[in-house]
Amino acid sequence: MLMEEWKEYRLGDLCDTISDTYKRGAKEVVLINTSDVLDGKCLNHQKVANENLKGQFKKTFQYNDILYSEIRPANKRFAFVDFEATDYIASTKLMVLRHNEKITPQYLYYILKSQNVIDELQMLAESRSGTFPQITFSELSNLKVLLPNIKTQNKIISILSSLDDKIEVNRRINEQLEELAQALFKSWFVDFEPFKDGEFVESELGMIPEGWKVGKLGDYCKVKSGYAFKSSWWQDKGLKVIKIKNITSNGELDMNECSYVAPENTLKAKDFKTEVGDLLIAMTGATIGKFCMVCSNETMYVNQRVGKFFLGSNPIIRLPFIYCTLKIDRVFSEIVNKGQGSAQPNISGSDIENIRIPIPTNTDYLLLFNEKLNSVFERMINNQQEITLLTTLRDTLLPKLMSGDIAIE
Repeated sequence: MLMEEWKEYRLGDLCDTISDTYKRGAKEVVLINTSDVLDGKCLNHQKVANENLKGQFKKTFQYNDILYSEIRPANKRFAFVDFEATDYIASTKLMVLRHNEKITPQYLYYILKSQNVIDELQMLAESRSGTFPQITFSELSNLKVLLPNIKTQNKIISILSSLDDKIEVNRRINEQLEELAQALFKSWFVDFEPFKDGEFVESELGMIPEGWKVGKLGDYCKVKSGYAFKSSWWQDKGLKVIKIKNITSNGELDMNECSYVAPENTLKAKDFKTEVGDLLIAMTGATIGKFCMVCSNETMYVNQRVGKFFLGSNPIIRLPFIYCTLKIDRVFSEIVNKGQGSAQPNISGSDIENIRIPIPTNTDYLLLFNEKLNSVFERMINNQQEITLLTTLRDTLLPKLMSGDIAIE
């Protein structure tokens, strides 16, 4: 495709902002807020009663629309609507963007998710006065982009979507593997099914098998807040440091935007160097209690207010039990509740260690449980590593394909 066949457009020439009000009156609806969209995906499909809805929920949207948050574009709160959205209602804080005949919906989506567009929108948002860095459709519509014909758009989409499809397959496999792990954990440590033939005794957590005890998370492993790196040490390159913002709301470790320190400033932080299979948890702020596995072999360190579970030099061996324990609603709620009581939610390592759990006094059961799931967690980690590689490849190709730097036959 010759570059002279590409044309420059304003985004406002390629799409419209839609503000149609929901009027169907279904008994149940799905409410989509800015927190329900992330990096291309709609995370919420849960129906709720269509009554006493907050005033912000007004907008309808449809298949092939794009939902794009007006606040902090760098947070990637956007989604491509790849499903029938009957009786879905979006918040007024989300722009509903609809393509026109000049551009395919997926191509518009890839433009809007490209890093250079996100960076430009974030810069515009931060230049506005207000409580939050915010954009409107007027700012978005004035961005200039190069656009090929529809045939070439579809060829580019085919390349990018093939990578996205593989990423999505890996994510779904990991969801299924996690469900399998949680089912086994529930069977052993919640319903006690392998021990039903034995005696049970009363405990503060209900009936537990005889020979078990109500112990603490700290009986299994220690939890410590990360190293207190000095703010004056931050720099643009060096060794990566994991902060709370790097633990995503869907339980992944996102190091695309991270802080760095020089190697000499990590000498006292040896205990907080990560290994594959380490488990980290947010200990402060709105995402308190969110946790993730470390899947990267890259040298990284844990910053203060991010908790590290100390599972030994090969953490994956002991990872399954503690990971599944943190997934229990009661345990997660207790972590969150312990952090309340001040303007800034905050929890300590000892708070987490003191959470009560039923635990067998015969540690062979814990060893056996972990052994059964080690291969499951190893596969989850391998899949996540592949997701990271594919994502990097896609994000590297995306701007080159969409600027015409790579020729498409």
